Amino acid sequence: MTAPNTERGFTLVEAMVAMVILAIATVGIIRAAEAHIDNIGRLERRAAAQWVAENALTELTLAPAGSGANPEVEMFGWRWHVTVATAVSEDPDLLLATVRVSQAGSVAPLVSLRGFVDRGTITP
Repeated sequence: MTAPNTERGFTLVEAMVAMVILAIATVGIIRAAEAHIDNIGRLERRAAAQWVAENALTELTLAPAGSGANPEVEMFGWRWHVTVATAVSEDPDLLLATVRVSQAGSVAPLVSLRGFVDRGTITP
């Protein structure tokens, strides 16, 4: 008389189904990781553009009247295009400056920063 077979394992079909489920889950995890890496890259570029805009506004504040920020700047290995527009403000001693920063070759600005620049005059 032979002993009953008490060892049980997975059938080939069960193993294949488990592998398909793991493969689908792995694809989802890889896509999520790629999206996260892309978001980190965009965030890094926006942070660098923000610093470029802040530097340009500071240069406007420190520069003599008539000169402006550099139109092309390099920061963190990227080339940036800086556009500065000034307008009058309610205070006659201040100009309202709008600094827009985009990556070189791109039209859409990544960052737009507004601030005030002293005209260097004193109103009595």
